[in-house]
Amino acid sequence: MVFFRSVSLLASRLRSRATVQQSNLSNSVRWLQTQSSSDLDLHSQLKELIPEQQERLKKIKTEYGKVQLGNITVDMVLGGMRGMTGLLWETSLLDPEEGIRFRGLSIPECQQVLPAAKPGGEPLPEGLLWLLLTGKVPSKGQVDSLSKELRNRATVQDYVYKAIDALPVMAHPMTQFATGVMALQVESEFQKAYDNGIHKSKYWEPTYEDSLNLIARLPLIASYVYRRIHKNGSIIPVDNSLDYGANFSHMLGFDSPQMQELMRLYVTIHSDHEGGNVSAHTGHLVASALSDPYLSFAAALNGLAGPLHGLANQEVLLWIKSVVEECGENITKEQLKDYVWKTLKGGKVVPGFGHGVLRKTDPRYTCQREFALKHLPDDPLFQLVSKLYEVVPPILTELGKVKNPWPNVDAHSGVLLNHYGLTEARYYTVLFGVSRSIGICSQLIWDRALGLPLERPKSVTMEWLENHCKKAASS
Repeated sequence: MVFFRSVSLLASRLRSRATVQQSNLSNSVRWLQTQSSSDLDLHSQLKELIPEQQERLKKIKTEYGKVQLGNITVDMVLGGMRGMTGLLWETSLLDPEEGIRFRGLSIPECQQVLPAAKPGGEPLPEGLLWLLLTGKVPSKGQVDSLSKELRNRATVQDYVYKAIDALPVMAHPMTQFATGVMALQVESEFQKAYDNGIHKSKYWEPTYEDSLNLIARLPLIASYVYRRIHKNGSIIPVDNSLDYGANFSHMLGFDSPQMQELMRLYVTIHSDHEGGNVSAHTGHLVASALSDPYLSFAAALNGLAGPLHGLANQEVLLWIKSVVEECGENITKEQLKDYVWKTLKGGKVVPGFGHGVLRKTDPRYTCQREFALKHLPDDPLFQLVSKLYEVVPPILTELGKVKNPWPNVDAHSGVLLNHYGLTEARYYTVLFGVSRSIGICSQLIWDRALGLPLERPKSVTMEWLENHCKKAASS
């Protein structure tokens, strides 16, 4: 009964959210706004910030270096290191109850304070990039300047496309996408600077150049892969009048204003989710060896392509469509319960539910639901997703095997994309990859600026664990 009562309150909570959020935007957000500068150059902003943050890190090491952050148990070692605190990740922080915060701002707060393409619209991804790199809410002028800079950097050489063309057309989109990123590495500014003996205090500068070039060029490669597979290789060039998200939508072949707004929202909310997830951690790990951003991000993409990570958004839509094929669009809640149980008893999971850290409904799911309620409330698949929100959590709770029965970001994104015509589910993880570059590259720049070391945790064998635990028990 608790589940259904909470679901029945969802609509009223969503309607009142704007009023509550206004009161919750406290001094922390105002502080961020007052920190904004009129300087339109992102690089110069970073150059001013870095010495201050270097001193801050040095002070933390000196004063708190021996402070314990918790105890490591055998369960943690055997359970994918869940619950361990072991990474520094400045750009975002994930709270199990509250969800993600980008430099201290929740998703609703970002929607309120970050510049948009139109009044009341979704935040521009360029604004989030500025926020993640500087910790400051940018002005519209700063975002427009960054958008122009990214367009100027958006050039891809022919050999990159030829590398992709060497693959079979029906190779998985993520395979083609990662291949394109690896081909971009030929132009790495960091590799050139390192080969020329750059001082380590300057590592962040060529890393910055590589990162912004990479972020700028990914939509071209991603759209090339999509149109190579699904549109007979008919390529759509960059439109210099459009922002990052709208341009990506345009190059894919979707020019409706609502799809452009969806792409802005999609890229923004998928950009970062602190450092412990597979793609972010992989990017950080590989970069800690001083691999350049291209090599590091290509590795991250290969982690993102796994079914337990970014490939899940593909699996969700395919599963929802399987429900429709077997039961029809007008499926009742009772029929849906039966189908969910059938899935679980078949040894499978219900994709889009649960999360490794979160213990409540993912705020990224909630903002996508709000978008759907505003723009496509009568879409049959959206209505099915709403029924799943009511049906699945009680069943997963009854099973007693999951810590979080609530929907995550993947439970909703595919339905929105499908509504606007991007129906090819195998491609969805590429969209996720383009988005995630903003968070991974932002943190990578700070990794180099702060001089973070090579990552090298200790591993042990089962025999070591057995002996250690026996000794602990006998002492």
